[in-house]
Amino acid sequence: MPGASVMLVSSLRLLLAAVLGGAIGYEREKKERSAGLKTHILVSVGSALFVMAPLYAGVSQADNTRVVQGVVSGIGFLGAGAILKLQRDMRVEGLTTAASIWLTSAIGVAAGLGNALLAIIATGVALFVTAVIPRLVPDGGRK
Repeated sequence: MPGASVMLVSSLRLLLAAVLGGAIGYEREKKERSAGLKTHILVSVGSALFVMAPLYAGVSQADNTRVVQGVVSGIGFLGAGAILKLQRDMRVEGLTTAASIWLTSAIGVAAGLGNALLAIIATGVALFVTAVIPRLVPDGGRK
């Protein structure tokens, strides 16, 4: 069983993943997208846990890269579920939400591995892209 300091660090990493994933999810929720607050929090915390658990089981950092590969592959299926092709006007919707799920997973991985600053910066970039750019570019940057 890990010591108190290890549990504190682990808890803080998971909490950071939840807060950062929640920030992106909140923005998606406000825009009434298919994946919102709960989904993004769960994706971020799950991704953090996937990379943390093997380390506590004694897996080396090098071998943990295979876990990261699995997370990246697996999250693609979840993101694909957010993409819809509308037949009537041949339009595709949900690409930004799918990308936000993918990025939220990467943020969770960074938080889980202890790269807090990287995770925070990536969250800031994501919020800039989803909240600010649509105000600057005509038609929300869709074309």
